[in-house]
Amino acid sequence: MNKVTNANIAEYKEADCAVLDFWATWCGPCRMLSPVVEALAEKYAGRVAFGSVNVDEEEALAIQYGVSVIPTLFFLKKGVVVNKTVGVRPESELTSILEDMLK
Repeated sequence: MNKVTNANIAEYKEADCAVLDFWATWCGPCRMLSPVVEALAEKYAGRVAFGSVNVDEEEALAIQYGVSVIPTLFFLKKGVVVNKTVGVRPESELTSILEDMLK
């Protein structure tokens, strides 16, 4: 999964479908969710752009998206947030959101 910064956020906003994963190294729940998100990134490679936003390194992006709790996933369709999850979510729920987004 690619690192998202202020310099490359436009790539994700311009993608047909994208997921932004807001996390931090010190966040236990983030470490629990990370393998699930990475597996989904592999499963949906070529159809959904997955990006990782470290909130400690990219505070401006976290503020821009109103992130106050991590992990938070934003699901974007052509730059518009169409869904959001907060906390550790089951893979089945995230898959359902992705499938709906791809319709």
